[in-house]
Amino acid sequence: MNYEQSLEQAVVYIENHLGDALTVEEVARHAGYSYYHLTRVFSALLGESVGSYIKKRRLSSAARELLYTDRRIIDIAVSHGFESSEAFSRAFKSVYHVSPVKYRQNRLELFISSKPKMDQLMLAHLTNNLTVHPRILELPDIKAAGLRGFTTLGDNVIPGLWETFRAQMHLIPNTFADSRGFGICEACEDGNNLYTMNDNVLFPEVAAVEVSSFDNLPSPFIPKILKGGKYAVFTHTGSLKSLSLSFRYIWSTWFLTTDEQLDEREDFELYDERFLGYDHAHSQIDLYIPVK
Repeated sequence: MNYEQSLEQAVVYIENHLGDALTVEEVARHAGYSYYHLTRVFSALLGESVGSYIKKRRLSSAARELLYTDRRIIDIAVSHGFESSEAFSRAFKSVYHVSPVKYRQNRLELFISSKPKMDQLMLAHLTNNLTVHPRILELPDIKAAGLRGFTTLGDNVIPGLWETFRAQMHLIPNTFADSRGFGICEACEDGNNLYTMNDNVLFPEVAAVEVSSFDNLPSPFIPKILKGGKYAVFTHTGSLKSLSLSFRYIWSTWFLTTDEQLDEREDFELYDERFLGYDHAHSQIDLYIPVK
């Protein structure tokens, strides 16, 4: 059965009726599924319920209107399927942690609020290149050493950092024969977090390799300890060119719907023997998101 085609029909119908009194039964009928089958397949393959997708897309579309138009908030609310400005404000604040008024005043399009339309590229990615339901694992502390760089979401310079690191990593002592690699997203020192992050915020990233100790670590390499604890682990398959799609799903879908609570430890990518190269179709890396 061609699930991608049926899901695409469901999504297209949702997108064309975001401002209407839309029901899951109506969406299922236009996708050619029963209510039960659509809800099961939608959640299994896309990582969220039909109702959640409708709500998050309405809020994301409304958030853009708050920033880029002067429409009244009540008009934006009603045109996106909310019965009142109060209902809209409650739903908006539950997701973005600020009121629609404050969001408009801040004049920043936040990464966490950007839930783009589920197009064919994203549908194919979620059904073929990402495990949308993560494993929950416990890890011990891990020592790593690497190079720190700085990037933004809008101007990603991480590939260049990795190229520099790979050329110099042979200088790092105390590595293992099968040392794992890590791409570590460090916490911003200026207090920025998921609810303030946008395409222009500068944040540090470390390209690193696992080590047994930090003894005799030369400059410019820095020591890092990945703190042990519980992590939600997603597996990304294929080219790293599409890695941004995996993170887009994690932060604009999974994070906004999961019962897990995010911890303050650093998230990271893990590269082991399954990583076959930047553009290899069967290459795999794991994405570790710290949870409590």
